[in-house]
Amino acid sequence: MKKALLLTALAALPATTVLADSYSVDPAHTYVSFAINHLGFSTMRGKFDKQSGKLEYDPAAKTASVMIEIDAGSVDTGHAKRDEHLSSPDFLNVVENPTITFKSTKTDWNGGKLSTVTGDLTILGVSKPVTLKVTSIVCGVHPFNKKDMCGFDAEASIKRSDFGVNYGLPAIGEVLDLIIELEAVKN
Repeated sequence: MKKALLLTALAALPATTVLADSYSVDPAHTYVSFAINHLGFSTMRGKFDKQSGKLEYDPAAKTASVMIEIDAGSVDTGHAKRDEHLSSPDFLNVVENPTITFKSTKTDWNGGKLSTVTGDLTILGVSKPVTLKVTSIVCGVHPFNKKDMCGFDAEASIKRSDFGVNYGLPAIGEVLDLIIELEAVKN
């Protein structure tokens, strides 16, 4: 009976509806990092230790979407005092804005390969369109746990002042490189 109801429900979907495979981000195998010029002397790098999200992907139908939610308070540059400052109202203001999000709105394909994902990036409650350049997307069966998985790597450069993160400009770099490397397990 359940099978018949499912088939009836699927048959009722419009012919253009595509059901992409859905994957949940594996936080233990996901790395969201950033790099920014520090006072003109060096590149300061950091990462966020806590994130969650979802990836939907169907290369045959050329459909994909990405949603990632980052715990802003999990910022980690390897220096506790700097991390406290980055969490303060001068930068991420994590008390009032505990999350950073990216939600895709559009994808572009080069032949059968996903090339860019455009979406809304929200930092400090300010949402702006950002295009991620996809550097890798690979799906298959994990060799150890035998689960279906996807790996997704993408990057973008953003102007932090576009999001209201103005502290230290121009001494601390305006352009921040954002790198998202994630693994996701099929639902």
